[in-house]
Amino acid sequence: MKKEEVNHHQFDSIPAAHRFFGLPKPGHPLISLISDQAVCGPPGAHVLHFYKISYKSKFSGKLRYGQHYYDFDGGGLLFASPNQVIGGNNDDTINISEERPLYTLLIHPDFLWNYPLAKKIRQYGFFSYSANEALHLSETEEATVISIFKMMEQELNSRIDDFSQDVIIAQIELLLNFANRFYKRQFITRKAVNNDLLQKLEDLLDNYFNKETSLNDGLPTVQFLAARLNLSPNYLSDMLRSLIGQNAQQYIHSRLIEKAKEILSTTRLSVSEVAYTLGFEHPQSFSKLFKSKTNLSPLEFRRSFN
Repeated sequence: MKKEEVNHHQFDSIPAAHRFFGLPKPGHPLISLISDQAVCGPPGAHVLHFYKISYKSKFSGKLRYGQHYYDFDGGGLLFASPNQVIGGNNDDTINISEERPLYTLLIHPDFLWNYPLAKKIRQYGFFSYSANEALHLSETEEATVISIFKMMEQELNSRIDDFSQDVIIAQIELLLNFANRFYKRQFITRKAVNNDLLQKLEDLLDNYFNKETSLNDGLPTVQFLAARLNLSPNYLSDMLRSLIGQNAQQYIHSRLIEKAKEILSTTRLSVSEVAYTLGFEHPQSFSKLFKSKTNLSPLEFRRSFN
C-alpha cells in the first residue's frame, strides 16, 4: 500500500515567512530577528529553508523523573535547521504569543556563506533535537541569552555598513557557543535521568544481540535505538558523549566488539558466522571493524585464548 504523501507548507525565504505571518518586511533578506510582536497563528506542520532559533520567556515541558524535576522553571531555547519539519503537534512554531515575549532569529544559510560558521553551525547537534529536548535556562543563563539578542537587535536595526555582517556573524557564534555550553550543563543536571537511559540502552542492545534480532534486521542503528528511547538521534549521541565520551555510533561499535569477543572466545563459530550473527552483511566489514578496535583480527583474538 502506497504511503500517503504529506505536503507541508514551505517557506523558501525569510521575506516570504514575514509576509505569511503579517510581519513588516525584514531589514535584511537573509536574516531577521523578530521580537515582542503578535503574529498570525501557525500554518500547522511546516518547513523552513533556513535556521531558526527561538527564545521563550516561559517554557513548559521541563523534565520530570519520579518525584523530581530536572530542569529550570524559566525560559528556554529551541533550535531548528533548514528543511526540518516543525510545527503542527510540535510546540515549536514561529508564532509569537502576546503573553510570552519571544525572540525568533531566522538565518538563511547564504548569510553565513564564506564564513567558517557556515560549516561549524552544522556541527551543533541541538539544531536537530526535538521540542521535548529543548534547552531550559537558569536565570543567569537567560540574562546572557537576552543580552546577546538585544545586541543583535541593535545591530540589525542600525545602518548597514562594511562591518555589519562580520559583527552579526560574531554575535550568532557567541549565542551558539553559549547554547552549547548551557546544553552541556543540562546534561549534567539531568545526569541521574541520563544514567537510567544509558541502562535502558544497554538492555536494548543486549536483547538485540541475545535474541539474534541482528540476524534478521542487520546491525542496530542510531535511529533505531533513539526511537526506542523516544529521543532524537543527535540528542542520544550528545547525551552519551557527556556520560561516557562516545557518541551513539561509537557506543554501538564498542558493544558490537564486546559481543564479538564473547562469541569468539566461547563458541566454535567461524568468523563469517560470527559476522552474520551480529548483523554484518559482509564478513570483511566485521573483520575490518574488529581489527580497528582491537589491533587483532578475529582469528588472532581467538587464538590468544588457546
